[in-house]
Amino acid sequence: MTSAASEITSPVGIVAGGGAMPFAVADSLVARGSAAVIFALKGACDPVRVARFRHHWISVGQIGKATKLFRSEGCRDLIFIGSLARPALSEIRLDWGTLRVMGLVVAAFRGGDDHLLSGIGRILEQDGFRMVGIRDVAPDVLMPEGNIARATPDSAAAADIAKGREVLAALGPFDIGQAVVVIDGHVVAVEDIEGTDGLLMRVARLREAGRIRAKSGRGVLVKAPKSGQDLRFDLPAVGAKTIEGAAGAGLAGIAVIAGHTIAADSQAMIEAADRADLFIQGLPA
Repeated sequence: MTSAASEITSPVGIVAGGGAMPFAVADSLVARGSAAVIFALKGACDPVRVARFRHHWISVGQIGKATKLFRSEGCRDLIFIGSLARPALSEIRLDWGTLRVMGLVVAAFRGGDDHLLSGIGRILEQDGFRMVGIRDVAPDVLMPEGNIARATPDSAAAADIAKGREVLAALGPFDIGQAVVVIDGHVVAVEDIEGTDGLLMRVARLREAGRIRAKSGRGVLVKAPKSGQDLRFDLPAVGAKTIEGAAGAGLAGIAVIAGHTIAADSQAMIEAADRADLFIQGLPA
């Protein structure tokens, strides 16, 4: 248990983007006796799945409205979770609460996703809230260490994993992406604004075009937090869709950092990996 976890107060406010993870976090909190209130981001959060939780809708940039809702629900502890297409500063819906801290908002937008989220988090902390991470509120949804599917990496895959970790460590300070594909020691693709799913589709297209000559069943997707990243925000995530993308890209498996990677619906992910004969490895941090 983290030190923050021992001080969590109920209810926890979940600022929810897209995907399954906001609801997995809410379910985890409820299962352990804590309440959760979801603050669903318009255009991102699933309106059907959020309906079974206490929730409010907010727009990106409505800091004033959001803080009033957080306080009305008694949510001191907040977590950002779920996918969100990064908006341009000109696209966010400003309210008076946002305008009050506009200089800090502009500064937060001058950088990558981790810089943006941590910047918004600092603004909220100045208003008396506390930002917490997955490790604090729902550690059970994080990737464990070791192999969790039937297949295991061979020596070639192990070498590709090591190369991938080196590449991500070097790229981390530039706040570019959290994933890389390495095949037989060659870095063939690095994650950019298209995300991991787009990265894997790009690798599949490169194979189809004959730009990747290695046989199918070789190569690894490696994901890791950026070096120096605030681990309360924007942790890498994998799920069944990641496995399907890796299979479509002709890879041997995926490797992620244990304890620092969200494993969305791990059972479905393992079943998908076993069907495709891919390995899933949780690496020591």
